[in-house]
Amino acid sequence: MSLQPATNIPAAPHPAEAGMRSTLIGIGINLLLATGKALAGIFGHSYALIADAIESGTDVLSSLAVFFGLKVAARPADDNHPYGHGKAEPLAALVVGVALFGAAAMIAFESIKQIRTPHNLPAAWTLAVLLGVVLIKEGLFRFVFKVGDEVSSSAVKGDAWHHRSDALTSAAAFIGICIALVGGKGWEGADDWAALVATLVIAYNGFLILRTSIYELTDAKPNEALEVEIRSQAMQVQGVLALDKCQIRKMGFDYFVELDIRVDPQLTVQRGHEIAHDVQDELRTSIKTIRIARVLVHVEPYSSTS
Repeated sequence: MSLQPATNIPAAPHPAEAGMRSTLIGIGINLLLATGKALAGIFGHSYALIADAIESGTDVLSSLAVFFGLKVAARPADDNHPYGHGKAEPLAALVVGVALFGAAAMIAFESIKQIRTPHNLPAAWTLAVLLGVVLIKEGLFRFVFKVGDEVSSSAVKGDAWHHRSDALTSAAAFIGICIALVGGKGWEGADDWAALVATLVIAYNGFLILRTSIYELTDAKPNEALEVEIRSQAMQVQGVLALDKCQIRKMGFDYFVELDIRVDPQLTVQRGHEIAHDVQDELRTSIKTIRIARVLVHVEPYSSTS
């Protein structure tokens, strides 16, 4: 049995750094948008815009949680955390999911309140504000999600979905205000109904993020394709005759692999040990789509009946 840290891999920036940069960019943009949308909603008589501002405000808070979660996840292993601090990353994603549910509930409550309260028609110029918000937030979603996908971070991708939710609520508000303006008197609440409908999308995205983060926190099995790739690469190593157990778990940005290999039973212990290290090296160098932190290889004797 052999457990070897990745000592021969050239030093590279921790993927958390890219996630933290994208998160800070999102925080800055959301602060500006939240302020602008709140003012436009107040002066333009549109609760849908105010709801949008609230959603942007929760974006800032959840993004701060993501930022600090990534900062902790990037810390190296220590005596208390021999596997590193990677679990801080899905914990941050959990916060994002809860924040989305909270935002959905708050917007739904206020939307219903506004629907039941007579108020003025939204101002036509609020449409231009909403259109700009949709374009900015959709662009921000694509940027942040790409970073999250590249560094395999559920927290960063969850943060990206916060931006997409904001874009969706803005698009719904745009449609609602258009209906209110065309319908005229009696249709003042159309944008409030639009905000209410948008809460369903926000809550659904919150559910998806919560599910992903809980799976990771409970060491759920990653996708089947990854195991197939690991088994395929391990079988390329000379001396490996068969494979048994292959268990994979994700710890933040890193993956830990446990693999049972079968070798010729007549080999020396030294040779079996060398093959185990060859398997470790092969997996770390050939699989570029993930960061493999450690590979635990258990050597078993091969037989035709095994």
